[in-house]
Amino acid sequence: MAQRRSEIKRKTAETEIFLSLDLDGEGAGGMDSGVGFLNHMLELFKTHSGVNLSVVCHGDTEVDAHHTVEDIGIALGEAFKEALGDRRGIERFADCVIPMDETAAQVAVDLSGRGYLVFDCPELSEGKCGDFDAELVEEFLRAFCYRGGVNAYVKMLKGGNRHHQAEAVFKGLARCVRKAAEITSSRLPSSKGVLG
Repeated sequence: MAQRRSEIKRKTAETEIFLSLDLDGEGAGGMDSGVGFLNHMLELFKTHSGVNLSVVCHGDTEVDAHHTVEDIGIALGEAFKEALGDRRGIERFADCVIPMDETAAQVAVDLSGRGYLVFDCPELSEGKCGDFDAELVEEFLRAFCYRGGVNAYVKMLKGGNRHHQAEAVFKGLARCVRKAAEITSSRLPSSKGVLG
């Protein structure tokens, strides 16, 4: 099987990012985004997807976390797209429901090559998780989906603590990515003969 790895270097006036990804890893890697809550979410993603993921970002966090969060989402999407290649043999679809104490999130993905996000998590559109703006969860996911060619549906089935809601979303995304990116055949999973 071809190695499904990617390294992304991204530099703008707002952020400088190095990100490495191995889709067929063991959940190894480290996070240094400059945003503590995002580090926590990326650790959850790495652990529950089984990918190897390392992120280093120097961003303008003195402004706020927005640019860092969005740009890491962009970099992860680009790495994901590159590592998937032509997507031949992947399972393509996955869905799950993840409970986190009093909350529960439903996540479904289609690794179609066409980026789209439906995000139905009203309590994550406002407020804070510690000093992290909860609305940045959606910003991260949108950047990841559109750059990675991922169609994702995310719905909060039961609200509650925003930290728990964000955890459920990231764990759900991780589990879906793990299943959908799994190589299960040698065929291209599309009636059109192409993904994208």
